[in-house]
Amino acid sequence: MADIVDAKTRSRMMAGIRGKNTTPELRLRKALHGAGFRFRLHSAKLPGRPDIVLPKFRAALFVHGCFWHRHESCSNASVPKSNAEFWEDKFARNVERDTANVAGLHAAGWRVAIIWECAIRKKGEADVAEELAVWLKSGGRDLDVG
Repeated sequence: MADIVDAKTRSRMMAGIRGKNTTPELRLRKALHGAGFRFRLHSAKLPGRPDIVLPKFRAALFVHGCFWHRHESCSNASVPKSNAEFWEDKFARNVERDTANVAGLHAAGWRVAIIWECAIRKKGEADVAEELAVWLKSGGRDLDVG
């Protein structure tokens, strides 16, 4: 299927996609704060600038978009039909960078949680925050909420 907008409009639309303070991230932050957790945002001192950092628990949270970070079992992780080779390369680089960031955090002694946008949408931010609370207090190594 051909794109319904011209290339200039599509470029402007794609440029408007934010990398931080996204709607799923804001919803999760509000739920975590409401549950009594205090955190830092986008710490430049840590690999990958995690979206949410809980120093008390030595935990770093990434709120990943299913499309950009390739959530394996999600229908939102489709590949655009036009310029597919470009997109495949871009997605592969994103996944490689995510893996390197998690490894860097592990090497520095941090625990890592990946929260997928579809989980926040399906389960709701309160349920995801509750799942994170259990994980944080349990001392578990990693968590993938998807």
